[in-house]
Amino acid sequence: MYNEYSEALEALLRDHCTPAVVRQIESGGSGADLWRLLDDSGFADSLLPEAGLSLADVAPMLFVMGRHVLPVPLAQTMFARAVLRMAGVGVPEVPEGPIALADLDGAQRTHVPCGATATWFLVQDGAQAALVHRDAVALSPTGVRDDLTLSLGGCAAPRFPLPAGLLRSVGACLHAVQMAGAMSSVFDLTLQYANDRAQFGRNIGKFQAIQHQISVMAEQVAAVRMAAQIACAADGWQPDRLRAAIGKFNASDAVTAVTSIAHAVHGAIGVTAEYDLQLCTRRLHAWRLADGSERYWARELGEATCEADGLTVDLIREWSGEAA
Repeated sequence: MYNEYSEALEALLRDHCTPAVVRQIESGGSGADLWRLLDDSGFADSLLPEAGLSLADVAPMLFVMGRHVLPVPLAQTMFARAVLRMAGVGVPEVPEGPIALADLDGAQRTHVPCGATATWFLVQDGAQAALVHRDAVALSPTGVRDDLTLSLGGCAAPRFPLPAGLLRSVGACLHAVQMAGAMSSVFDLTLQYANDRAQFGRNIGKFQAIQHQISVMAEQVAAVRMAAQIACAADGWQPDRLRAAIGKFNASDAVTAVTSIAHAVHGAIGVTAEYDLQLCTRRLHAWRLADGSERYWARELGEATCEADGLTVDLIREWSGEAA
């Protein structure tokens, strides 16, 4: 999942979003410098009409953000600005700071990935949404160490109409692609370690048991990448809800297997703070629950299948974008 836009973003993140920077921000440091660099580059406006890009065009950029476990909500801000423009909020009224997306969906609280580095929150509940500053909303940590996800409660702010479920679908789509990118990094780290680590006179990657585990991981990573591409199969910037469900279900469902194998192959070193693997696996577990876990989206897909006419195979082909 690469194009000229993602290659430019990859070059920028390679230099300015190193593991050291991620650790510094996760430990409570400000992400303002990194955000300013990204915002000045224009990536945050990629989904505005004047940019002329579709969801499929920006998917490789989301993948790269996941590979680097970007600790600021660039992907969420891209979609937030597109949502605000669609809702009729003029450009002078759209804030310049990072915006995180939150869908209460009738609940009193919800988890917001990268909420710790967001200045604004676009919050939806039912068919109404509000844009609020972080100082005007009830936020609390999740209790997980170095977790950038925050728990968000209700807020009192001027509201505007928004199609019900839009932010949940958007969040599911963007996190599915970012999870595909993070899993790609996990696989690369695991494969490299298996080829470098020697035990009993040979590299552990030569042992059949290790090869079997890595092959299972490779299958999961490839499947998640394909599901992420399905989630982003759209001409415009808005994801189709059922395609987003396919992407998020597959990505969330693969997290346990991929992270468990990665840590098993790495052994004790994989859980140490000094090693980069835990940066990816911790973020994967946070994203797994964001905007609905695999159980949530499995139920949604199951209900849609039961309510649809025709054969299940034909329905799946339609969701996947396959010609009839």
